[in-house]
Amino acid sequence: MAAFLYHLFSSSSLLSLGLYHLVSATRNHLKSPSTYAAKPYHPLPPSAHPRLRPLQLYLAVLFLLVASCHQAISSSDSDPLLKGSTPVHRFSSLQSASVLLLFLLLSLSLLLSDLLPSLLPLPHDLFFALASAAFFLQSSSSSSSASFQISDLQAKCDSVSALVSALSSLLCLALACSPRLFVADVALGASLCLQGLWSLQTGLSLYVEAFIPEGCHKLLDVVKGVEGSTKCDLEESRLRAVAILDLVFVLHVMFAVVTVMVVYAAVAKSVGMRRMGSYEALPTTGDRDANNLIQMKALSGTQA
Repeated sequence: MAAFLYHLFSSSSLLSLGLYHLVSATRNHLKSPSTYAAKPYHPLPPSAHPRLRPLQLYLAVLFLLVASCHQAISSSDSDPLLKGSTPVHRFSSLQSASVLLLFLLLSLSLLLSDLLPSLLPLPHDLFFALASAAFFLQSSSSSSSASFQISDLQAKCDSVSALVSALSSLLCLALACSPRLFVADVALGASLCLQGLWSLQTGLSLYVEAFIPEGCHKLLDVVKGVEGSTKCDLEESRLRAVAILDLVFVLHVMFAVVTVMVVYAAVAKSVGMRRMGSYEALPTTGDRDANNLIQMKALSGTQA
């Protein structure tokens, strides 16, 4: 149950950050396409309290602190349901905690750069380059975790997560080289949403009985009372479960794409309505004809 709650927490954190980045990046691009440049984070509007404007960074620091503490604490637990048993579990958990601490350090440096720019003037392109390296390490960590798993489903989930992290790393590198690349900025927000969706799917497929594929069951070490993720005994059941996960991943990708389209349409409509509201109403055709008729009458009267 604790493992599922952690996946649920990770999913909600990534989804909220990804959606906020997606909406903010789209709004900035639509408001001023000529001066648009990707930003690592988007503060709240100037009308908000100055201390509350970096709310996105506050939440990111909180999420990463909780996640890194969870990984560090779980490294002290025994887990015989891995290749290499408990020692491998400890080093793998510490590796994940170290990567999360790297993301936490980047978030804190960005927050310090925003609050005290004279102390740490961190340029955006440098931050994206460092974030690309962090996502690459996250992808490597997930790939290593997949290779240690006895559970084929757990290994599949970790390998897909590594693929999404590698995509995020590539997008951050693209933004570091070309900050005006709006497509990469939007895709980065979508990749965070996709990672959040897959984290939720991982928790459901591995730890919730109603979502465990048919022919699979939870691992359990009876001697030590340790409960693991899900394993399929028969080869046919394993292939079927992996095929289901592949299908579900494609559905999550489709959902992320639809989310991008809906967000873009909604933000475009909102920005367009604000622009129309800021302009004065243009004269109608009837008004222009009436003005022309008055001017012609005035001109004929002057000539007479």
